[in-house]
Amino acid sequence: MIEKKQDAQYSLTDTRQLIRELSDLGDVQAPPSIVPAVMVQIGLADAFFSHETPLGMVFVAYNDQGISAVMLASDRARFESAFRARFGRAAYLAAEPPVALVGAVRRYLAGDKGAGLRFDLRGQTDFERAVLEKALEIPRGEVRPYAWIAREIGRPGAVRAVGSALGQNPIPLLIPCHRVVRSDGHIGNYALGSDTKRAVLAAEGVDPEGLERLADSGVRYYGSDTTHIFCYPTCRHARQITERHRVAFGSFGEAVEAGYRSCKVCRPVNQSTER
Repeated sequence: MIEKKQDAQYSLTDTRQLIRELSDLGDVQAPPSIVPAVMVQIGLADAFFSHETPLGMVFVAYNDQGISAVMLASDRARFESAFRARFGRAAYLAAEPPVALVGAVRRYLAGDKGAGLRFDLRGQTDFERAVLEKALEIPRGEVRPYAWIAREIGRPGAVRAVGSALGQNPIPLLIPCHRVVRSDGHIGNYALGSDTKRAVLAAEGVDPEGLERLADSGVRYYGSDTTHIFCYPTCRHARQITERHRVAFGSFGEAVEAGYRSCKVCRPVNQSTER
């Protein structure tokens, strides 16, 4: 019997050998699902389950490394086709998906940031992985610009590359690329569609229309005239500033010149340094 290899890479010969060994069981009646189950176990395929959300049916693929993909699809066949086209391997419907995993996904989508999900990002470059992991740090109900992620990962000149990496996020909704907006404050694009992005943000407590109005008016930050600290408008500290003490700023430099310092929680970025 062939053993599971450390790097989960198998040749066509290995696969044929495995199938032959299964066939050699003779009169032993193996369950019809035995081949898919073995394919998943040895790393040649992923398992998946579906989860109904307000956005539609979500399909979640996973393996022993963690969740590998999240896709919106109208049915199982379309998901399986899209998964194979993107990842080059099959995904099989799990007969009994792990109860703990299903529960963690449900809790995370309901707002539990401590759900303890693991993600399989082996197919991403180091840069893409850094971008996606940084996006995970953006709190629910808040947004950050692309320039923020670029600065946070030590690549302040790579704003466009950050956008590209987020656009290819294989695990949207769970890795919250929807919480990243354009540097001018507008909502911007999303892999699952701009309407979906607005709906997800709204469900998390963000006012998409309000963000667009701020962007149109040129407001990038809110400051408090009592603490002289300025934040992104969705920062939890900015939301606590009463209208009487709220000061709007159109740029990082404007806030600094007025004697304000940046919030240590949301860590506003000086967007004038973008490339």
